[in-house]
Amino acid sequence: MNQHKTIYLAGGCFWGMEEYMSRLDGVCETEVGYGNSLVEYPTYEQVCTGTTGAAETVKLIYRPEETELSTLLEAYFAVIDPTILNRQGNDRGTQYRTGIYYEDPADRELILAAISRQQRKYTVPVVTEVLPLDNFYPAEQYHQDYLKKNPGGYCHIDVRKADVFNEEERLRRDHDSSEGPRKERSYTVPSPEELKSRLTPLQFEVTQNQATEHPYRNEYFNHFERGLYVDIVTGEPLFSSSDKFDSGCGWPSFSRPVKSLSVKELKDQSHHMERTEVRSRAGDSHLGHVFDDGPIDRGGLRYCINSAALRFIPYEEMEKEGYRDYMDFV
Repeated sequence: MNQHKTIYLAGGCFWGMEEYMSRLDGVCETEVGYGNSLVEYPTYEQVCTGTTGAAETVKLIYRPEETELSTLLEAYFAVIDPTILNRQGNDRGTQYRTGIYYEDPADRELILAAISRQQRKYTVPVVTEVLPLDNFYPAEQYHQDYLKKNPGGYCHIDVRKADVFNEEERLRRDHDSSEGPRKERSYTVPSPEELKSRLTPLQFEVTQNQATEHPYRNEYFNHFERGLYVDIVTGEPLFSSSDKFDSGCGWPSFSRPVKSLSVKELKDQSHHMERTEVRSRAGDSHLGHVFDDGPIDRGGLRYCINSAALRFIPYEEMEKEGYRDYMDFV
């Protein structure tokens, strides 16, 4: 029987903390609210006065068979400064203090051990408080999943760090497994001779020489089947159909890469313009450019990508093709 556990984390503005923690492996539900308040059912306006004693807190429900409390706390400490009292980022006040609040008394020892590990990193005291949860009052509805509903909203946390943390944690688990490390899928770059024989002339020119295909006359500009888009050169996953949208520009457009580490973004001043080039991480293939004129409700970005740089894998074929780990992304 699957069991869930709960922990409550305060780390400054709860908008960013909720979005960041919600992206971690093993987390199945989050809710923002006011923890350990002296006032029953406080409003946001009351909490902002600093008189309620409440901390902006994220309620975190997770699956212990998928992640451990110590792992979640490591992720938490990766995005806060635990040595600062009553401030994180630009936010100041007792409501923005850092704190870990538990329901299960057995969690206390694990939390204190995590605090001790953090303390060894600093020459000044760690001031993150550790207390039993006295109460938790859910915040107003507009605060819930705020950054999902308002991707351009203020956030003192780089929520993309969740992707990096997940990747590193998976590698660590694989390495520590009693069965030995899992063999990572290799995204090796073929030799130029092999590329020329395997790719079409257009695919080679786009990926290797930064050419641009014609708008509206390319394979995927109006293609919206469910599936995954991978680097034509290496097979590395790049974009999901769930993030594809019709921008009207004549090239495939995506609101974001399938993972923040999937692509590299470089300054491009060619053609007397200043743009941001997008290249694949492993293959260093030229993919296209990213612009800030995308849909606001999707984050405001438009990854304008050449079809010739991509290979599409339908959802039904992803497991057979070795992309089972990415099926949840599409």
